[in-house]
Parts: sequence; structure tokens; C-alpha cells
Amino acid sequence: MPVRLRKYSGEQGFTEDFHKVRDFLIRVNEQKMVTTDFTWERWEWILSLPYMDKSRLSQIGIWEDKGKIVAMATYEEEPGCAYFIVDPAYMHLKREMLIYAEKELAVNGQINALIQDIDIPFQKIALESGFFATVEKEGNSVLDITPERLNYTLPTGYSIRSLSESDDIYKYNRVLWRGFNHQGEPPETEVQISNRRISLSGPHNNLDLKVAVLAPDGNFASYCGMWYEPGTEYCLVEPVATDPDYRLKGCGRAAVLEGIKRCAAMGARRAYVGSDQQFYYKIGFRPLPQYTFWKKTI
Repeated sequence: MPVRLRKYSGEQGFTEDFHKVRDFLIRVNEQKMVTTDFTWERWEWILSLPYMDKSRLSQIGIWEDKGKIVAMATYEEEPGCAYFIVDPAYMHLKREMLIYAEKELAVNGQINALIQDIDIPFQKIALESGFFATVEKEGNSVLDITPERLNYTLPTGYSIRSLSESDDIYKYNRVLWRGFNHQGEPPETEVQISNRRISLSGPHNNLDLKVAVLAPDGNFASYCGMWYEPGTEYCLVEPVATDPDYRLKGCGRAAVLEGIKRCAAMGARRAYVGSDQQFYYKIGFRPLPQYTFWKKTI
């Protein structure tokens, strides 16, 4: 029976199809981390966020072999940029996946395909198909967990809290708003607060792994969201934010390392983050091969 292409269910929420894709994203990295650009955490996190265009979910392509997902071509926030996740045994599907992305995920006659810089065969397929590389990239980093790498100190009067201990949604809203450099105080409308609650509603969200540094004035100085699937050897970092009023105090470092420490206690041996910022390198992460967006005008 040949591999069958189908479209993701257009039904929103954490549906049966959501769980099938999540299981695939875990399985594809089970023996070796081969798709650092789009892990199960990224899938669950983005589906929890209000700014993903969920009206276009049925444009996501899924390839199945005897009912088991073996590949996926998807977007993140909205179509226009395509991400490709493939079981290593089905690499021959990449040309078909690229054609699918051109047809189903392009916007206004343009499509951007994210391809790993060391994936030479896929790069050649892209070139043959009329794509060209751009200077736009996505970086990823990894930390090999050892006890000595998890040491941190907090400023006097600061303390660690998880969202299971201090689930003040307004403090969570504030640190993310200000930590991602929005100006002024955050909006606290019913819609804004509801969206923040929804962002924590993923079925595999472990609030013990959502770590905040509590400042003496009661605000969250920093926040780090950690994701870990029991039985796997890696954890994932997303998102991380530090309020500008509390930067350069070691709060961000403390939040990230505390989150990783909690995952390590559950079995994680490596921590991955979808970033190549100097902040992560300074606390022990090392860079992984980057991904480049390849563009085509159709």
C-alpha cells in the first residue's frame, strides 16, 4: 500500500489529529534529534496561541503509511512559510512535499521553505524547483545537561516560583508583554487575559515546569516555559522573557536553568531551544546547524 497524502483536519483545538501529529513529532526524534526546527512542543505551543491562523489548518499536508504519519508540511503562524518534518525512512517524499507547499501553502504567489543548511539533497531539490536561498535563517541550540551547568544565583530578595505555585495570570501577562519589548503596561482586557489562559491550556502543559523569578515587589522578573515528555531524553525551552526593569541581574539565567533542572530530575539529558542568541550560549548552550528560508515566486 503506497504512502497516502491527506490534509489535516480543519477542526480547531486539541483534536484527534492534533494528537496524531504530536505523536509523530515525538517518534521522529525518538532515536536521534533530526528535526530541531519543529518539535512537538512548537506544535502544541503554537496551537495554544491566539495569533495562529487556525482557519487554514486544513492546508497542512500529512503523509501516512498504513495509517501512521511519516511526514508533514505545515505552517506556523500563517501560510506563506512552510516547515517540513519527515521520518528519516521517508526522505524520498521531500520533492513531493515541496510541490505540495507551493500549491497549498503559498500566499500571494510566494512561498518560503525552511531547509536545514546541512540538508544538501533537499537544497538541490529546491534549486531544481526554482527556489533560491535567502539571508533569513532560524537558529537552534542545545545544552548537554550536567549538574555543574545548572548552577545559578538569585539577587537578594528574589525567589523561584512555578505557575503551579503562583498562577497569577496578570503577572504572567505582564512579564511576557514587557519581556518581548512591548512598551508600557500590558493590556488587561478580558480578551487579552483569556488568550493568556488559553496559551497555558495545552494538554501536555506541566505548570511545575513553567518557571518564574519573583521579584521583591511581587512582579515576575523573568519567565521560562519548559516542555518535557516523560520517557524522552530531551526537554524544550519556550518561551523565555525578562522584564526590562529586571534585566542584567541573572534572573533570565536562573529561570532557564531552574526549568532545565526540573526536567533533568524527570529524565532529560539535553535541552533544546529554537534560538541562537548569545544569552543561551553564555549559559552553556552550543549552536546547531541552522535552517535557511528558501523563496520562490510562483
